[in-house]
Amino acid sequence: MPKRKDGTSKYTEKQERKADHIAEQYREKGVAKKEAEARAWATVNKQDGGGKNPGGSGRKGSSSKKEDK
Repeated sequence: MPKRKDGTSKYTEKQERKADHIAEQYREKGVAKKEAEARAWATVNKQDGGGKNPGGSGRKGSSSKKEDK
């Protein structure tokens, strides 16, 4: 699971459990461990919109969108 410098995770316990379950399913299908984990976290990010705390580029849901007239 991804960790920050201070040792905490930006993901909730539920998101971590979900990623573990998804990775386990990929492993059962014969996908390599690192690839299964990468796919699992990509799936969790897509479904939940990323971690629980804000950060990054801030591009998603920007309030500075220009309206079409």
